[in-house]
Amino acid sequence: MKSTSKSSEWSSSDFYVPENPDYTIFDSARDSVRFALHCLEPCGEHWRAKSSFVDVEGVPQTWHDFGTLEGPGWAANAVGGALELYRFGKFVGDKSLTETALGLLRHVLECGFLREDGFIVPYRETTTDKFVLNFKHNNDWFCPGSIARIGFQMLLFADELTDDALAKLLTEQAIWCATWLAQYVHRLPNGWFPRRVTPSGEPYPYTAESLSPDPIFDCSGDGIQTLQLWVELGLRGLIGTYGTIAEVVKAFMDAGGFFGSVNHDTYDRHENVAYALAFRTLLKASLLLDDPSIRDFAYDVCLRGLDRFKMTEDRNGVATKGLLFMEESWNTAYLWENAEAACAFLDAFADTGDEKFLRDALTILRAAAKHHYGDKGFLTEGVDWDNVVGSQHHVGGAQFGAIRYTEPLLNNLHIVEPTLNYLERWATKRTLADGRTEFYDHEGNLLVTLKPTGAVKP
Repeated sequence: MKSTSKSSEWSSSDFYVPENPDYTIFDSARDSVRFALHCLEPCGEHWRAKSSFVDVEGVPQTWHDFGTLEGPGWAANAVGGALELYRFGKFVGDKSLTETALGLLRHVLECGFLREDGFIVPYRETTTDKFVLNFKHNNDWFCPGSIARIGFQMLLFADELTDDALAKLLTEQAIWCATWLAQYVHRLPNGWFPRRVTPSGEPYPYTAESLSPDPIFDCSGDGIQTLQLWVELGLRGLIGTYGTIAEVVKAFMDAGGFFGSVNHDTYDRHENVAYALAFRTLLKASLLLDDPSIRDFAYDVCLRGLDRFKMTEDRNGVATKGLLFMEESWNTAYLWENAEAACAFLDAFADTGDEKFLRDALTILRAAAKHHYGDKGFLTEGVDWDNVVGSQHHVGGAQFGAIRYTEPLLNNLHIVEPTLNYLERWATKRTLADGRTEFYDHEGNLLVTLKPTGAVKP
């Protein structure tokens, strides 16, 4: 492990949240898995999400743009969600769960989302079966970085599989996806990627909602995900030249970073998840390009940039300590972004061995665990401590509180990735005489006990 003299400055004791031994981060991940399964429905021989936006009971919210969409796109996240379900099933030894996850994956692979030219169609309307390019239910534009993210998720899924043929198919599809993006989506004069493009790849400089100019069209963090896919392919030896990657990284660093909203419906120049994605991507890019200055930028600018979003107290009577708010104009603590930040801090811990990064990652997961509601495992999409969306959309109608909706395969489920990353790599394992295995965190808290057959059902 490498060290960095800068890391010790960045983790505040005020941010820290202790583990709850009565409801651990594993319990939280398990409940999120349970809720995600509740929100799936059969689709022929496969599984699909009933909706990309549901309430505490899992009922689709058809009044919302996401409510009648499903598929692998940004909010629906079928491939990423299937990956997290599959990994959880492997961890607890639940074959029925891994089979369900594969059924969800095969729905994407075999039900019309993959075009022959390598493009991945992000959404299908549940009411009409029509395929669409964006959450506004039209084909005027799409966000290329979000398509790249699907390819990246396919590579990660391939790593988990014992089915060599399926792993090869996922890897090939990821390469085709990256190739389509490289061929049709051209960089802007500042060297970065357009936030939105037309179906043919031409720049689309408008907002999602109207033909008004998008103020972050040329500086959205969405583009980081295209770079992330290319870097991952490079590290695997699946692309032959790194010149374009080096050019894009240079453009990013020369500009001081492009951290505008990754989420498709907000327009800030600084969004927490953009910093997290950039850190994770540049840390790997520094390895691929053998350039320590990239690693320095990843820590000094990207990871350090997350500090501005940390909440070190409970706000307006809501449990917000240990969470990150999303951005200045929309300061709700949304949970897929928090999960990605936890992943970033774990990556930093893996790289440096500095336990302050580990403490921040676990703090985020522990803080998120406080926001499950109902009896089905629901994890809120976000903690609205400042009443941004209105009390009518909060659990129990509270003026300040958790939002009573979630994206079942994204905001509800993404905490599984950092939770399993921690349990699989760094938790202390103890095998008992009866064959059970206990997992403890670095502070000595018992997180879960698995029987020899797995036996922890979501």
